[in-house]
Amino acid sequence: MTKRRDFLKLAAAGGTAVGLGLPGRLAASRFTGSIEPARRGLRILILGGTGFTGPHQVRYAVARGHAVTVFNRGRRQADLPDSVEHLRGDRNDDLESLTNREWDVVIDNPTTLPNWVRLSGRLLEHATDQYIFISTISVYSDTSRPGMDETSPVAVYDGEADPFTLTVQDAGRFYGSLKALSEREVAYWYPGRATIIRPGLIVGPGDESDRFTYWPARIHRGGEVLAPGTPADPTQIIDARDLAEWTIRVAENGTVGVFNATGPDQPRPIGEMLSGIRDAIGSDATFTFVDQDYLAQQRVRGWSDMPVWVPSRPDSAGFMRVSIAKAVAAGLTYRPLDETARATLDYHESRSAERNAQMRAGLTAERERQLLADWHSR
Repeated sequence: MTKRRDFLKLAAAGGTAVGLGLPGRLAASRFTGSIEPARRGLRILILGGTGFTGPHQVRYAVARGHAVTVFNRGRRQADLPDSVEHLRGDRNDDLESLTNREWDVVIDNPTTLPNWVRLSGRLLEHATDQYIFISTISVYSDTSRPGMDETSPVAVYDGEADPFTLTVQDAGRFYGSLKALSEREVAYWYPGRATIIRPGLIVGPGDESDRFTYWPARIHRGGEVLAPGTPADPTQIIDARDLAEWTIRVAENGTVGVFNATGPDQPRPIGEMLSGIRDAIGSDATFTFVDQDYLAQQRVRGWSDMPVWVPSRPDSAGFMRVSIAKAVAAGLTYRPLDETARATLDYHESRSAERNAQMRAGLTAERERQLLADWHSR
């Protein structure tokens, strides 16, 4: 059985998953139509900006007419517009390039450690009008209640080490509680000016974790597909582009507060999600739903071996049933599932054969065949 601690470890590995930026043809494909300019241009600093959601934020912000600066270590390449300003540094010990500068909005994408917020807060406290922090629904301490909203209790750090001395490598099972501590630091340094966004599972083109990509890729191969649990089990995801574009609109509107950000409005049954992917990509795949207790006996884990899905257990009943009413009221919108599925498959097929032979989530073809054969023989 997948426990909450497993959720947090997996979220740590993928919730802030980083890619290498989209190939040029995929990067440009989203903006084939005209993008209406914002009412006024903003100076936006994005901490990170070259990972998974960052490039989507950057491209949309530039298309809306904003001046964008990204701050990172410069170790990853991303296909960003020429107008973007690049500042080099390190959240741990090198913030020099941020000194004596001001921005209308700062967007903090990659932070797991509360010390990162503290260090930059000392420098940026008076340098911005709004600070947007990308957190996670993994901050919640109790995933047993469907309909968790932004007032639900968050995890409390219970490690022995001072959380402000931890490294990313040390974070591990404390991912959720460290994000919660980071949120507190944000509220301290930017009172009345903070926006905290708690995404669920972020998916779509650019995701290197394969936690959704597995399904379009596997369904595209066709044939009998092993599916977990029952067709009615709930799922919630958010396309990275929807999250990124809404984040920029939040900046434009000066919206502050705490928001859950996943989707769609109502949890989508996994049977509907899988059939929707099949229809979108034109596959002949069929689905065999396999009992969750059998999967547990076979050490097939939810969320990693069976991406997007978690077993239907009392302690996880609310994990895929998070309330997003507040974010929807603040303008969060969603593109159709078929668009996400096709774009994700395009991204998958743009990668090398060597990379795609080493999927980071899901079952290998051989393991899936073995499980299906054993299931049918029972």
